Amino acid sequence: MSSTITTSTPSLQTSTASSASPAGNDLASQITRITQQITKLTQQAKEIADGSGTVEEKQKQQELIQSQINMLQAQLAQLQQQQAEQAQQKQEQSQSRVEGVNKPSESNQIDIYI
Repeated sequence: MSSTITTSTPSLQTSTASSASPAGNDLASQITRITQQITKLTQQAKEIADGSGTVEEKQKQQELIQSQINMLQAQLAQLQQQQAEQAQQKQEQSQSRVEGVNKPSESNQIDIYI
């Protein structure tokens, strides 16, 4: 007699921008999205200054927004660094193809007998 046990584990979903990206997975779309978030948070910080509430409440809200902006700026810098590294790798690959034309390999080797 055999029995089958099936289990399922719920998937863990995180809300951090670095591990989960929306529709676009490429670096350019992530950079655009983070830049838009920074712009939105900056606007919110300006609106808090003009809004109602005590000075302490406004200051706490602005500090929270500023910490979010700082986190997003760090992520943005990291993504821009990755983008620069990828561009450099692509450039090196294209240069290596041109330089590799005159290098013998298993597929393009000529034997010359005199």
